Amino acid sequence: MQPLPQNPTFRLDGKTALVTGAGRGLGLAFSAALAQAGAHVIAISRTESEISELVQRVKQSGGSAEAIVLDVADTAATRTVLSKREPVDVLVNNAGANRPKPILEITERDYDAVSNLNMRALYFLTQTVVRKLISERRAGSVINISSQMGHVGLANRTLYCSTKHAVEGFSKALAVELAPFGIRVNSIAPTFIETPMTRPILSDPEFRAEALRRIPLGRVGQPEDLIGALLYLASDSSLLVTGTSLRVDGGYTAM
Repeated sequence: MQPLPQNPTFRLDGKTALVTGAGRGLGLAFSAALAQAGAHVIAISRTESEISELVQRVKQSGGSAEAIVLDVADTAATRTVLSKREPVDVLVNNAGANRPKPILEITERDYDAVSNLNMRALYFLTQTVVRKLISERRAGSVINISSQMGHVGLANRTLYCSTKHAVEGFSKALAVELAPFGIRVNSIAPTFIETPMTRPILSDPEFRAEALRRIPLGRVGQPEDLIGALLYLASDSSLLVTGTSLRVDGGYTAM
């Protein structure tokens, strides 16, 4: 008789997860969720006060976490800090930036600021992490926080869309390259999520109305809406999943 299958688990006991941009918004929610699932969380941010408070709150709730104050856009410093540490099992590349403007108003400074954080920093931080995993013959999960704008286009978002399309391409190519090592690479592509970064633009009634018109489920997201996707990709429940983009977008890209 065929045995009944066992339900998968989203637990991360005994694993270490590294989250960039962990001080606020999605990064804070991701760090808390991973800790609640049993992972030891390494929270990275440029702002010491934010991640110190996060770590304190995680510990008070019975979780395990530590803070590293680091600007991941400084690739040399990031490489130095992370190469000295033990390998991480789960990498969440969450740090990102956006400067929505018409293309005629984008400056080289805008371009460098957004592309350096959204793609360059992500690329070389991932390189450092996977180098450690490969050298120690350990499997792992890389989760790149992309966007629905990595799949579509929108006016005044040429710069942001360019970087997020790059993240999607990077995720797919790296998934193929790292598959022989047991390292999975996936992305999460959210719709508009209410965070400190998006709140100013979502408070514009005209923009919010247009965003809601494009989202079939009829609402913008909250950070908690992404936790299920995060834990799925971080855990052994998704051991056969790599090179995939989970679109948590309310149906935005289905239109």
